[in-house]
Amino acid sequence: MTVTHRSPRAKGSDDPTRGPAHARAAKGSLLRTVGLVTTGVLVFGTTAAAAVAATLYDNVTVGDVTGLTGDLEKPEPADPSAGEPLNVLLIGSDFRGGENTDFAVSGVEGMRSDTSIVAHVSADRSRVELVSIPRDSMVDRPECTMSDGTTVAGEHAMFNTAFAVGADHGDDIASAAACAINTVQSTTGVYIDDYAVVDFAGFEKMIDAIGGVQMCIPEPIDNPKADLVLEAGNQTLDGAEALGFARARYGIGDGSDLSRIGRQQQLLAATMSQVLSQNLLTDAPSLVKFLSAATESLTVSPGLSSIPDLTGLAYSLRGLSGGNITFMTIPNGPDPADPNRVVWTSDATDVWSRMAADEPITGEPETVPASDAPATGDDAGTSDAGTGDAGTGTDATGTDGADETTPTPQQTKTAGTEAFTSDDVTAVC
Repeated sequence: MTVTHRSPRAKGSDDPTRGPAHARAAKGSLLRTVGLVTTGVLVFGTTAAAAVAATLYDNVTVGDVTGLTGDLEKPEPADPSAGEPLNVLLIGSDFRGGENTDFAVSGVEGMRSDTSIVAHVSADRSRVELVSIPRDSMVDRPECTMSDGTTVAGEHAMFNTAFAVGADHGDDIASAAACAINTVQSTTGVYIDDYAVVDFAGFEKMIDAIGGVQMCIPEPIDNPKADLVLEAGNQTLDGAEALGFARARYGIGDGSDLSRIGRQQQLLAATMSQVLSQNLLTDAPSLVKFLSAATESLTVSPGLSSIPDLTGLAYSLRGLSGGNITFMTIPNGPDPADPNRVVWTSDATDVWSRMAADEPITGEPETVPASDAPATGDDAGTSDAGTGDAGTGTDATGTDGADETTPTPQQTKTAGTEAFTSDDVTAVC
């Protein structure tokens, strides 16, 4: 894993790109949420130190003193940024050097941001919101400063040129990430606390490290360009298949980037649910495998490299419910000057304003997080949204002894064009 440094700003700074005071979060670890990194697999933190520590654990002689010491209660892990919202820019890079040479395309050089997501964690840790930015969005990119101190003039261009310009002129990921961060901050008013960048090879390895990801594929897919052939139905995608599913654009759906973003969001949601269900943090062998894969192809800012901070943040999110994990594509429409590009609508301004104010981005009241205990009585089974499964409730006909049937799941949201939560059904098989 590579850690790159970003010059911190003083807490009292009046920098206009920083957003309102309530969005000025301290540089704390967001590995628990960066775990949602663009590809949806970095859920539980990815630091080289963590991988080394976990790997070397087997070399340590352990003497268990449980029950032999006092009864003083162990303090809970501390969230370093407790009471403050956190914003992280998650970037999937199409860099084709090193281990990524297998993904090389003739005539395509350098690195670009293939996927960009702004992840927001609410100050009270009750919500995680992930807003995808279409790479074809036309924005006013500001002047960008490279690692060597040189600058590149701003211009009106596609959003993903920010990362590419930084990479081309600064010749490093830090410059690329810095230009992308500056572009996000200047166009949204949302302060970005940290960032994480993962490449193609790293994505594949992380999916394989968790045993693949279960997905509903509504229709057969045969996409030679993405090297992807999938039958319709519920399937477990390995790393290569998941990467192809996330990258594929033409020949699937309407062939648009927005349609692809929707599939990326579905993959992200499914992966997150699977990692959470595996209790990865308590499974040492799986954790070592995941961390080893994650750290090989990940570049992060310093705020995402502290094990104690990671632990504290992870603990603070332990009560998060699926209904409070929201995925959204920033509202947009066709660019009048070029139908192949998009521009953000006035609704996008509202979304960014709500995020900066640490309010639910949909403008709707947030769902009360589920307790650790199973729902009972009137609290059980009242949601119309599903998890993508057939459901656990029954469709009663009103007569005693009537056959209990499993209700057929119904799609409740369209990924890519509608905001949805992990509890919504976005595909039916």
